[in-house]
Amino acid sequence: MDRATCERLDLEALEPGVLHRLRVGLIQDGAGSTLSVPVIVKRSATPGPVVGITAAIHGNELNGIPVIHRIARSQQVAELRRGTVVLVPILNVPGYLRNQREFHDGVDLNRIMPGRPQGTSAQIYAHELMERVVSCFEYLIDLHTASFGRANAFYVRADMTAPVTAHMARLARPQIIVNNTGGDGTLRSAAAARGIHAITVEVGDPQRFQHGLIRNSRLGIVEVLEHLGMVPDIEDPDAAETVECKRSYWTYTDAGGLLDVSPQVCDRVKQGDPVAELCDVWGDVKVVYRAPEDGIIIGKSTNPVAHTGSRIVHVGVVGAAG
Repeated sequence: MDRATCERLDLEALEPGVLHRLRVGLIQDGAGSTLSVPVIVKRSATPGPVVGITAAIHGNELNGIPVIHRIARSQQVAELRRGTVVLVPILNVPGYLRNQREFHDGVDLNRIMPGRPQGTSAQIYAHELMERVVSCFEYLIDLHTASFGRANAFYVRADMTAPVTAHMARLARPQIIVNNTGGDGTLRSAAAARGIHAITVEVGDPQRFQHGLIRNSRLGIVEVLEHLGMVPDIEDPDAAETVECKRSYWTYTDAGGLLDVSPQVCDRVKQGDPVAELCDVWGDVKVVYRAPEDGIIIGKSTNPVAHTGSRIVHVGVVGAAG
C-alpha cells in the first residue's frame, strides 16, 4: 500500500502478506525528475519462487496492463502460499505516456536489453531496469501485443528446447506456441542469460483492451503459479487446443500499394494458398501473395498502406522443436 519511490527493489525489506505498491526510480528526465516504474509486490511468509510478470515494454501494447491488475486483485494472490509475485504493469513509462512503442528517444527497448550502464538514455534505462527490478526474478512472464498496424493471435514465444520454459509455455494455454531461442536483445533473452526462466506472451492487438484475451492470459499465468505451488489450485474451464510451431517467420511485400490480407489469425494455410492482394492507387491488382508453405497464421498486417518491404503474414511452421 506504500506507493513510495525506492532506488531498487528489495524484496526482503517488504513485509510478507501485504500487497505493496511501489515505484522504482531508474533515471532522470530533462527537468531532473526521476523516471520510475510502478511495481506491485506480494510476498508470502513461506519462501519460494520469485515470479516477475511484466507488461508494456512497448508503450502502446496495453493488454498486459489489465492482466497484471486482475492478477494483483485475484483471490489466488491474496492467498499466496509461498514465494513472491512481482508485477510491473508498465516497463516503458515514457513510451506509454506518448502512446508509442519506443522509448522517448525513439529506441525500441526490447531490442537493446540488457542495456548499458553508460550510453544513450534508452540504454541506461534498460540497464537500470535489469539491475534494479528484473535481477530479483527467478521466473519471468513478459506480456506483449502486436505492433501498430498488425494483429496477433494469443501466442507464446519460448525456448522449447529448455524443459522449464517449455513447460511454462504449455501451462500458459495459448492458441499457439512458437519455438524461439532468443539472443535478440529482448527482455526475455536478457533474463534467460541471467538464468531466469522466461517466456513472452503475446496478447492480441495494440492500443486497446481485448477482454477475452485478457481473461485467457490471466488464467494461463495463474496456471504457472499453481504449478509452482504458489497459489491455491482452482478448477478452470478446459483450454482450447494449443498448436506448437518449430519456427516462424514473416513474409514481406516486394512492391508498394494497398494491401488486403485475407486469412485471420489462427487460420491454417496450405502452400500456394492466396493470403493477400496488393493493389495500386487505381485499384488494379499488382500482386497476389501466396503462402510459401503449409502453416498457421500467427499474425498479420492490418494496415492497408504498404511500402516495399512491408509485413504481410507471420507464418508458423507446425511441429515440435528440435
